[in-house]
Amino acid sequence: MNHTIVVTEGLEAVPFTWLKEHAAVREASYKDRAALTAALADAAGLIVRTYTTVNAELLAFAPKLQVVGRAGVGLENIDQDACAKRGIKVLSTPQANTHAVVEYVFNLIFTLARPVVNLKTPISGEEFHRFRKTIRGLELHGKTLGILGMGRIGRAVGKVAHAFGMHVLYNDVIDVASHVDFPAQSVDKPELYRHADILSIHVSHRPGNAGMINRETLALMPKHAIVVNTARGEVIDAYALAEALKAGTIGGAALDVHQPEPPGADYPLWSAPNLIFSAHLAARTQGAMDAMSWVARDVVEYLDARST
Repeated sequence: MNHTIVVTEGLEAVPFTWLKEHAAVREASYKDRAALTAALADAAGLIVRTYTTVNAELLAFAPKLQVVGRAGVGLENIDQDACAKRGIKVLSTPQANTHAVVEYVFNLIFTLARPVVNLKTPISGEEFHRFRKTIRGLELHGKTLGILGMGRIGRAVGKVAHAFGMHVLYNDVIDVASHVDFPAQSVDKPELYRHADILSIHVSHRPGNAGMINRETLALMPKHAIVVNTARGEVIDAYALAEALKAGTIGGAALDVHQPEPPGADYPLWSAPNLIFSAHLAARTQGAMDAMSWVARDVVEYLDARST
């Protein structure tokens, strides 16, 4: 059956081509509200990514909608209660970007803490040896990685850290010990902050997580500590982090996510030192992007099953 499916933020080429062969696809940008609401009038499926907000107001324009597919992991942009009230199925790709994000976490850590000197032209012996005398990178072996949020990605980060010979501490709102298959210790948040040489954030967008990393929590951390955030921008108080970086009371930070995105010119972290300021790229490998886009097949299969 040729179901009508609306796509608001595009998909990767191969999954998108497949979708167009198996459904009547309508592209309508989330930025063009009028076009989107018009496209939803007879849509059976809706596929979104990060920036399309699916709430009761939007669903009111989609009387025939049966399924929403999120080409990604987090569901904070989808009102699941509103969908449930309408009997609309919500699908996502929770396993799709785990490896990509884990690799990027360590990419950020190494970029910030283990600088690479890439010589482009011949240099003098004095310059060559100056690098050797002055550059001292961070050796991960023996250091403590604190993981805030020990879900699927947090556990995968911890397993890699353990392979590097790091001590792993973690904090999660639920008991996940049965899912942790490597040496790691569950601690409360203050202990996590006090002992983490590197703090890697992997919490979800749940009530109470906004501003979790603030002046008080940063003050608990060692002066040399590094904060890495590939989870949610709102978890960190940007003003507090900027103050800590400028004052030198925190060693550094690597941020891939921000609130808002993109940050405005007045965002306090623009001028902060010892900071990697990335553009929400942790999941952007071709493999992960393809895997997330294949939610298209799940959406079509769900609609086919409902039609039989």
